[in-house]
Amino acid sequence: MRLVFAGTPAVAVPTLQALAAQHEIAAVITRPDAPLGRKRVLTPSPVAAAAEQLGLAVIKAARLDDEVTAQVAALDAALGVIVAYGGIVREPLLSTPERGWINLHFSLLPRWRGAAPVQRALINGDAELGVSVFQLVPDLDAGDVFAMRTVALPENATADVALEVLADDGAALTIDVVSGIADGTARAEAQLGAPTLAPKLTLEDGELDWSQPLASVHARYRGVTPEPGAHTTLDGARLKILAAEPAPADVVTLEPGELAGTKSAVLIGTGTTPLAVTRVQPSGKGPMNAADWWRGLRDSGSLRAGA
Repeated sequence: MRLVFAGTPAVAVPTLQALAAQHEIAAVITRPDAPLGRKRVLTPSPVAAAAEQLGLAVIKAARLDDEVTAQVAALDAALGVIVAYGGIVREPLLSTPERGWINLHFSLLPRWRGAAPVQRALINGDAELGVSVFQLVPDLDAGDVFAMRTVALPENATADVALEVLADDGAALTIDVVSGIADGTARAEAQLGAPTLAPKLTLEDGELDWSQPLASVHARYRGVTPEPGAHTTLDGARLKILAAEPAPADVVTLEPGELAGTKSAVLIGTGTTPLAVTRVQPSGKGPMNAADWWRGLRDSGSLRAGA
């Protein structure tokens, strides 16, 4: 098929690469170059970089407006495929490719419609995560579903690791759907069940509540890592928690928010058993091993996180 593809972050790249290997990509739509790093260097999106390597035409647009609609109409593409572009497709662009648009979404729809499905699923402690390919419609992630797949994740996977795994499985699922649309065998069915929403995360979503059970604290850590980042407060300063895992059940008992050091980690008490933190970033400093940070912590006015 002759396709137009829209996407921006790294999780969209596997689908673009898979489609380019089997179909004709008329153009790739992605968001404009963005300033990255301390020096704020303008940098192409991961999808733009991948498209350039593949020798594909690129349309950089902050909004899918009338100008983009005219450009897509001129491409005479049969189908649009969108993966995490970062903007809303509205009419008349929604109907501009002959067969409309399909969307790869990183959830088992109708669960977790919205911008942060993987993060919200992890925070919620969902036992299953997955991917869905559906027909794009004006309502948020509400279109009929062509295919859905549950995906096994590594134990204790954080959001970035989960997204990498889901991106690969989602690419394979999208290829199957596009092939089915091309040969006329694809069938989409209405979503079943009550939807849940997955709004974009804020910095406040990353704050850990040590009064919660360990399972809830660890689930939130996984869901907000690496963005917006897990954090707590110690002596009025933010402490970023970069790497953590559940401590063994037989370790020392700590009150919620109470800290204790070991040779390899810092233990922080929760409502049940402690969380073992192995890497941190104190305010105004770079990332460091939590045990090294703990050894350098001599005159703290408090040994309780959240204080």
